[in-house]
Amino acid sequence: MKIHSARILAGFPEKNGSLYRRLGVALGDPAAWIELDSRRIGLVRDLEMDRVRQVGHVDDVTCPAEHSPPAGLSADRETATAEAAVQILRSARCERVTADRSLPFIFAWHLQQAEIVVEYDEGLGVTDRRAKTRSEIDALSKAQSITEEVMKWICQIIARSDVGDSGVLVHEFEPLTSERVRSMVAIEFLNRGCSMTHGAIIASAPQVADCHHSGAGPLRTGTPIIVDLFPRDESTRYWGDCTRTVVNGNISDEVKAMHAAVVEAKAAATAKLVVGETANAVHLASEQVLTRHGYPISRGTLTDGPSIQHGTGHGIGLDLHEPILLDHGGGEVMEGEVFTIEPGLYGRLCGGVRIEDMLVVTGGEAKNLNALPDGLTWD
Repeated sequence: MKIHSARILAGFPEKNGSLYRRLGVALGDPAAWIELDSRRIGLVRDLEMDRVRQVGHVDDVTCPAEHSPPAGLSADRETATAEAAVQILRSARCERVTADRSLPFIFAWHLQQAEIVVEYDEGLGVTDRRAKTRSEIDALSKAQSITEEVMKWICQIIARSDVGDSGVLVHEFEPLTSERVRSMVAIEFLNRGCSMTHGAIIASAPQVADCHHSGAGPLRTGTPIIVDLFPRDESTRYWGDCTRTVVNGNISDEVKAMHAAVVEAKAAATAKLVVGETANAVHLASEQVLTRHGYPISRGTLTDGPSIQHGTGHGIGLDLHEPILLDHGGGEVMEGEVFTIEPGLYGRLCGGVRIEDMLVVTGGEAKNLNALPDGLTWD
């Protein structure tokens, strides 16, 4: 029987969201998903076969031992999985196979050695993940709700902390540092079934001038502190992502002005996040508000005064950062896509202000999955 089309995704499902989505189990061993016309095959380690069968995401489940080449399988699991994938495609008389952006080179190399042409589809594993299903949106909403619970708790602790020597914040008789706050929120997330795989950002001046600096050292009164939390809900593997800014004590006029501009920029971007608009337009709506307020664009260059350092947001789902970006050149948004909108301003001397919500693109206004206020005071 002639196969008219073949596709392959491969790697480690625990790390590869597209592969996990097709197999349904977050395996820590190498695996592959092969589609021969409409028949979907899960190629996994033998002791994982029953788990994958029970999920029911594929039509057939097999293991490398059932597809050994004439010279036998390698003792290396990843090599053996690649060899078995080649045998499956050879048995189907495939001469060409389409792969996604994440195909490990070990699979591509073995396919090439078998004279099977590997073609690239830039949309495979991307386009099908952009528009989220109802259950995926529910999973993201749950993760964001947990994120907000911890966000409110930690922002209130920061806002209500005592002030010690040199303006350093004190909580339960110990200095409050970026490192200590990260440890505190990590425990809270673990208690709620979430993990901080990529850590958290608890940053203030001067490190916050680098908008992705995780923050270090003592936190001080009168200075804005960016709290960016992005845990993964281990029950679903979907992510939360929320940023708020908190000030303990007096808020300077400069920080008030920065905050007002960021709030306005977020509202402008949110209004543009509708079906038929582009990610580029969403970003420009935010950026133009900030530049109209007099803040310069300084992407790639740290500044003393407040400046714009990044795009407006990103897709989110099984990965924390998913295509597409709300940034210059971003294409048309789809109904059902879920994005963060997170404008910010950053400087070494003034500190930083960022506010981030998670929103679902609908047929009308975007649905905001956040419920927390976005002010600077949390008393």
